[in-house]
Amino acid sequence: MFSLVKILIGRIYLKGRSFINACIYENYFRKYQLNRKFRFNGTNILFYGEGEIQVGDHSYIGDYSTIQAVEGFKVKIGIRCQISHNVRIYTMTDVADQDFSKPTRASKSGDVVISDYVWIGANVFINPGVKLGKNCIVGANSVVTKDVEENAIVGGVPARLIRLKSL
Repeated sequence: MFSLVKILIGRIYLKGRSFINACIYENYFRKYQLNRKFRFNGTNILFYGEGEIQVGDHSYIGDYSTIQAVEGFKVKIGIRCQISHNVRIYTMTDVADQDFSKPTRASKSGDVVISDYVWIGANVFINPGVKLGKNCIVGANSVVTKDVEENAIVGGVPARLIRLKSL
């Protein structure tokens, strides 16, 4: 009897959580320029900021990922992009080489452009102002600080060219 109650409570919780996520994601569709064929592929995905977020059709983003678009900047994601879980994409961040004890901080900002057919692995951080070329791959656990050329495979901290695809 007790295990049946636990199963029922678990199912109710999951249905409630799915409903909450669906409501949050619907608000993202209204606020940003997301193609209706874009898929939120998991839970706890956060889009925020007063900038623009544009996403093409048949792309998806995984669990616990975040896209930040501050006012005046945008994140543009092409068609058929695969963005894994726990990916961070920012249009503004603090400059690392400074004294953080001071009341004002220097920051860097810029648009992030992810071209068509890009595959981004899990736990990737994409810095402001970066452009990922068409059909490239960013390996898991990478920090992308510079533009990535078309058909490139990059990885590491910071991300470096591993090789170009042999098409």
